[in-house]
Amino acid sequence: MIIPYERLSPAALQGLIEEFVTREGTDSGYTQKSLEENVAMVMNQLRRGEALIVYDEATRTANIVSKNILNKHV
Repeated sequence: MIIPYERLSPAALQGLIEEFVTREGTDSGYTQKSLEENVAMVMNQLRRGEALIVYDEATRTANIVSKNILNKHV
């Protein structure tokens, strides 16, 4: 299920983005810049619709996914 980023509280959105850009074991490409720069980059991607927040009801987890990747799996 896609969750509009505007529906999350500012604190929840910030936490989700920070967890996403600092996640270990992924090739997110967010390791070269500061946390603040990476958070701003992801927030801009969410605003432009290039990234989406996806909630998995089975695992009750949320993740940020590139719209291009999501479209390939639909």
